[in-house]
Amino acid sequence: MMQKQDVVLLTGVTGFLGSHTTIQLLEKGYKVIGTLRNKQRANDMLSVIGKHTANLKNLSFVEADLTDENIWFEITKGVDYIQHVASPFPRVLPKKEEDLIIPSKNGTLNILKAAAANGVKRVVLTSSSGAMIYGKTKEQRNGTFDETDWTNIANKKDSTPYFRSKTIAEKAAWDFIEKDNSGLELAAVCPGAILGPVLEKDFGTSANIVIKTMDGSSPAIPDIGFDVVDVRSVADLLIRAMELPQAANKRYVGSAGYLKFKEVASIVKQAYPNRKVPSMVIPDFMVKLFANIDKSLKPILIDLSVERKVDNSRAKQELGWNPISNREAVLSCAESVIKQGIVK
Repeated sequence: MMQKQDVVLLTGVTGFLGSHTTIQLLEKGYKVIGTLRNKQRANDMLSVIGKHTANLKNLSFVEADLTDENIWFEITKGVDYIQHVASPFPRVLPKKEEDLIIPSKNGTLNILKAAAANGVKRVVLTSSSGAMIYGKTKEQRNGTFDETDWTNIANKKDSTPYFRSKTIAEKAAWDFIEKDNSGLELAAVCPGAILGPVLEKDFGTSANIVIKTMDGSSPAIPDIGFDVVDVRSVADLLIRAMELPQAANKRYVGSAGYLKFKEVASIVKQAYPNRKVPSMVIPDFMVKLFANIDKSLKPILIDLSVERKVDNSRAKQELGWNPISNREAVLSCAESVIKQGIVK
C-alpha cells in the first residue's frame, strides 16, 4: 500500500482515455490533478467521473494549455507522476499540419522540462501505434510492427498529419530524456484504435468506428482494419507503465489484436440483429472517390487493403498486462453510444 497519497497530474482529463484513466487512478487511491483547457468543463467532469468512483474528494482540476510553458512549472510542483494523455486530435484536419504538430511536440516538451525541474519521478506519455506503423514502402506495409519500429515522417504518402504529430512528439520526448540528467523517467504507451464504453456525449474519435456501423450513415464499409483496444485496458496499461520499475524508459504497444472493419460490423450485427448494419465491403476505388467529397475519409486511404498489425507481447510479458477482448471492446462501445443517445 502507498505510505502517502501519491499525486498524479493527468493532462486531458475531459477526453475519453483521460476520464477512464482518472477513474482507475482514483480507485487505486491516488490523488489526481486533471488538466483541462477550459475550467467550465470541471463540473461536467465531476458528474461523469463521480458515477464510476466514490473517491471524488481526491480529484481536483486546473486550467492549462499545453503550449503555455510557464504554467507547467507551477502545476508540476509536488507532483509524483504525470500521465500525459492530452493530444490535439481534431475531427477535421487543420489546413496546415504545423497547427497539429507544433502544439503536440511543444506541449510534450513543456511538460517534460517542468517535470525534470520539479523532481517528478516518471512521465507516462500516451503516444499511438500510429507512431510505429506508417511511412512505409509498399513492400513494408503489410506486416507486424513492435516497439522497435517508428513511423517515417518523411514519407508523407504513407502517413497522416496526426500520425506524424504523434511520432514527432514521442521522438522529441525520448531525445529530451536522453539528454536530461535530472533522473526523470519516461514510459510511452502506443495504443491502437481505442473502443470501449463512452462515458458522455463528448467521445473519443475512435468510437466512430462503431458508431458508423450503427447510425445508418454507411451503406457499405471500406476494406480496412486496425489494431483495437478497450479504453479500460489502455488506462490499466498507463498505470502499470507508471507504477512498475521495469517500465522505466521503455515504450509499449497497447492493442488487443487486429480487427477488420467488416468484423466490427459483424460483432455489432450479432448483438443488434434488428439494426441496419452494413455488411458489404466497398471497393477501394469507390472509397477514394468518396474521399474527395467527404474529407473525413482522407486519413483512412493509406489503410485500404493493407494489414498493419502490432505485437503486444512486451506489455503482456513485462507488465503482466491482460487486455479486455476486442469483442467486448466493440460491444461495450456499442451499448454505451446507445445509452448516451449518440446513436438513436
